[in-house]
Amino acid sequence: MSSKDLEKFDKMKVAGKLAAKTLDFLTENIKPGITTNYINKLGYEFIRDNGGYSAPLFYRGFNKSLCTSLNNVVCHGIPVDKILNEGDIINVDVTAIVDKHHGDTSRMFCVGKTSIKAKNLVDVTYEAMMKAIKILKPGLKLGDIGYEIQSFVEEKGFSVVKDFCGHGISTTFHEQPNILHYGKKNTGTELRPGMTFTIEPMINEGNYEVKVLNDGWTAVTKDKSLSAQFEHTVGITENGYEIFTESVKGYYKPPYL
Repeated sequence: MSSKDLEKFDKMKVAGKLAAKTLDFLTENIKPGITTNYINKLGYEFIRDNGGYSAPLFYRGFNKSLCTSLNNVVCHGIPVDKILNEGDIINVDVTAIVDKHHGDTSRMFCVGKTSIKAKNLVDVTYEAMMKAIKILKPGLKLGDIGYEIQSFVEEKGFSVVKDFCGHGISTTFHEQPNILHYGKKNTGTELRPGMTFTIEPMINEGNYEVKVLNDGWTAVTKDKSLSAQFEHTVGITENGYEIFTESVKGYYKPPYL
């Protein structure tokens, strides 16, 4: 890797750590009775108070600091005065900018006690992301990432959302390449050292089809089934990968103890 790549990795680790620490901080606050707007307020203040800036705020007209995607919301849920109830599942998606570099990550949270089916969906979504991350290395093709996720998820009886994907990221929030969460082995662009991107599979309990609501952002499942998502920002090293957005407290998937 070049010295420029190493410098980029160092800066993205700082941004990624702040994004992960934000989710760690939010964990103890996500419970029945709070609103998604309250989650947004806490996230905004934590990032600001720790020397960063929330990338989603004013991005293409988005007016909140993070995304809160509840139950059948697939992604890009806008925080509002919606109250969390016992049994809900919610994805919180945070992107912090520090020194012009982005750290982008999301986690699922179970609000109180959830159904076995919801818990299974959350578990499978996390495992799918990690299965894809663990194969990363120079020379691997992008199609292998999608194949790893899709084959595992469909074997478990769930479906992979095809309308949204992971993306390259560094000093720009969204850049090439697109990281599809479905695909065929040995197809697509070859990974090389220095690449930085997100892997963020969105997995539905029912059909993979989604629709975007009139607000232009909120994507929901067409069949109103539950949806789950996890996301990490990663970098390709000379012989493998590095995760920039791992939890500082060791929180991986619910329940976060």
